[in-house]
Amino acid sequence: MHSKEAIQQALCARHGEKAQQKLSMGRVAIAGLGGLGSHVAFALARIGVGHLHLIDFDRVDLTNLNRQQYLLCHVGQYKTEALKAELLQINPYLDIVTSCTRVTEDNIHTLFTDESIICEAFDQPEAKALLVNGILEQFPEKNLVCASGMAGFGNSNAIRTRRIGKRFYLCGDEHSSLDDGLCLTAPRVSLCAAHQSNLIAQLLLEDEPVSI
Repeated sequence: MHSKEAIQQALCARHGEKAQQKLSMGRVAIAGLGGLGSHVAFALARIGVGHLHLIDFDRVDLTNLNRQQYLLCHVGQYKTEALKAELLQINPYLDIVTSCTRVTEDNIHTLFTDESIICEAFDQPEAKALLVNGILEQFPEKNLVCASGMAGFGNSNAIRTRRIGKRFYLCGDEHSSLDDGLCLTAPRVSLCAAHQSNLIAQLLLEDEPVSI
């Protein structure tokens, strides 16, 4: 087992001490741990974001393995626990909190009180709308990073990051969906997740809202 100091020194060597200090102090909630959220969580854990709040009510299913950061051994496990165990294999000193629950209008305030950045990573439009409306109403001071449009095998360059409010950002092509007869695939979903996680890193490193 490597020491906390050794891991921190390795991260500082890659990112710079000043940047790593900000990343280590970061507090991010990820709502939805599927193709988007599991990839976002892996990216943030690898750059040493100090506090991650993992939120999902679902269990790992065999059909998740085409695009999500789980293995056959995780099938049947709650995504919160499976993902936490994986992330701690990357860095055992991260502060990882899990909430194995469905996000509702009644629990939004309780779930998202402690993090400054909230990553929306749901599959269903209804769940996305519920979270976005709840955060904008109850936590307008928090940064909200959402996703829309990542289905199929289409043009990689159509995936983009856009600022649509003072602290409200949207990643994706904003139109491709399962309703178009497309499927969710690892390459394009992970592209969108990379946009989300890269933006979250920017938000942690910069004192003001990111201009895009």
